[in-house]
Amino acid sequence: MISTEKIKSVIVEDEAAATIALQNYLGKYCPQVEVVGTAQNSRTAISLLHELQPQLVFLDVEMPFGNAFDVLEGCQDLQFETIFVTAFSEYSLRALNQSAAYYLLKPVSIEELILAVNKVQQQLQQKQWLNRNRIIMENARENNPGMQQVILPTLDGFDVVKMNEIVRLKGNGNFTDVYLINGTKKMVCRFLKHFSEMLPHPFVRVHKSHIVNIHFVQSYHKGAGGYVCLNDGTEVEVSPAYKDSLLKAFQ
Repeated sequence: MISTEKIKSVIVEDEAAATIALQNYLGKYCPQVEVVGTAQNSRTAISLLHELQPQLVFLDVEMPFGNAFDVLEGCQDLQFETIFVTAFSEYSLRALNQSAAYYLLKPVSIEELILAVNKVQQQLQQKQWLNRNRIIMENARENNPGMQQVILPTLDGFDVVKMNEIVRLKGNGNFTDVYLINGTKKMVCRFLKHFSEMLPHPFVRVHKSHIVNIHFVQSYHKGAGGYVCLNDGTEVEVSPAYKDSLLKAFQ
């Protein structure tokens, strides 16, 4: 049975025109969302969210007097899902992808908006609470990339691991097999391309089907592309197209 209960929502956006456009889109294409308030900067957002205690927040990443991470910092005692709205930024997108966050790129696509809202609705209905906000905030404060956390969506739910626990990744059709330092393997519901774009150094793509953490590379053996031998004894093929990227990572 489809729930008719409205999702109590707040929009945090510094541009009035963008707020109005998002409200119009939600009213027309996402009737399950009820916008109960709006805020224009991080300071007013924190007090408004405590007052209204919404289930969902549409949160602009960059705004006056702070950013989305400051809002999350000031709302640690609250529980809500977040759909981030951002202009393209390699840093912000990488941070959001690491945390498996819902986000929309400006200008907002109606199709992507509907998809994100439907995913949040599903989480709320199934009561599958995952504190992405906390992980995003902790990652923003962590200066050591290896200690930043990555959420790995699996068929059974999700796993949270630190980046320095990932040894290598292997494409597996529509999935990616993630091999961890403790010897376990996680089958993750993401294409390898997702991780190629999201994971920073020391992760290097060495083949169309392989990404390795170079901190676990023990040796490299020449050939057309060659191959690397990892600390656990695994040999991973290096394709000629990615050979230069691997060698540059060790310079």
